[in-house]
Amino acid sequence: MNIGQETEIEQSEIRSMTLLCDLENGINMAQGLCDLVVPEEVLHGAQEALNEGKNFYTSSYGIAELRSEIAAKQNTFHKQDIKQENVLVSTGATGAFYSTAKVILSPGDEVIVFEPYYGYHVSTLRALGCKIKFISTTPPEYSIDFNALEDLISTYTKAILICNPSNPSGKVYTMKELESLGKIATQHNLTLFSDEMYEHFIYDDASFTSALSIGSLKERVVVISGFSKIYSVTGWRIGYAITSKNVIDAASHVNDLIYLCPPTPLQYGVLQGLKKLPLSYYKNVAVEHQKKRDQLIETLNEIGFKAHSVKGAYYVLADVSKIEGKDTTDKAINLLKQTGVATVPGKAFYNDIGDLHLVRFCFSKKQEELDEACRRLRTLL
Repeated sequence: MNIGQETEIEQSEIRSMTLLCDLENGINMAQGLCDLVVPEEVLHGAQEALNEGKNFYTSSYGIAELRSEIAAKQNTFHKQDIKQENVLVSTGATGAFYSTAKVILSPGDEVIVFEPYYGYHVSTLRALGCKIKFISTTPPEYSIDFNALEDLISTYTKAILICNPSNPSGKVYTMKELESLGKIATQHNLTLFSDEMYEHFIYDDASFTSALSIGSLKERVVVISGFSKIYSVTGWRIGYAITSKNVIDAASHVNDLIYLCPPTPLQYGVLQGLKKLPLSYYKNVAVEHQKKRDQLIETLNEIGFKAHSVKGAYYVLADVSKIEGKDTTDKAINLLKQTGVATVPGKAFYNDIGDLHLVRFCFSKKQEELDEACRRLRTLL
């Protein structure tokens, strides 16, 4: 069977390293698996739905009550005024992003993406036929040059995409940065896509601000998120988009044609999590992960892998110059062979990685597994 000549679809570096890790029987610090214990409320909610025979299609918008609870959670945490009509439930955050981007963007539209970026964002945009313009950010804060950003905008530019907190850099966007993005988006009539999957994974003195909280962005932002990380159900694929009603209505048709609906019992599972879990649950997740972050970063710097602390998400980019290899893929593979610890090559997050010798570590691991990974890494000493 022939494959279309124009396809740019290829396996992600994350998936490739996960498969290689399995072959090597290693510790997978490549894939963004969240190793929290799944809350009992979430598991029981799904089981009850199964027992009650809730196994049929739902609305292409998602279960109405779930949409209402997502809106209520957004309002509770961020003091907003989101309604059920502003929420679309889809097959993971990727499905929510695709469905909304499909109705906002057209082939040939330009979208500005910050480096380092999350690969699935770029893959989705390319699948839609969009032209991507990349702009670098400066570590360790991964700060933005807003003048350079404005210089990139042309008459074909339709959107800007951010990940806040960022996968893979751990950057948490400040309110001032979001306001600057809002000003630019308003001046040039752009949409802002804001992936806020890691909103509860915030550390130290950082605070999270949703793009929906910025007045100038409220009518031109699409917030993407989901439950994969916070409830540790990455395989359930329950995500959502929050934006204006007219976009949600149009995106529901795309959602219906491509995905139909997410698994019905699993929608009920996360619904019970939203209804029954206390606010302290979300705060404790951050406390637990901050300890793991500190442990990993201390180990990385101890063995000579330069790593800055991160403010959000649960990834660390580390300089592995001391590992042999002609590029970051070689270095990641050699690191896996030497230590049994799998990472993601840095080139997965850059259009042009240049001379950066980066790989990404995921520190959302069970404590015993993180301890063993750090032990193995210290063998490099």
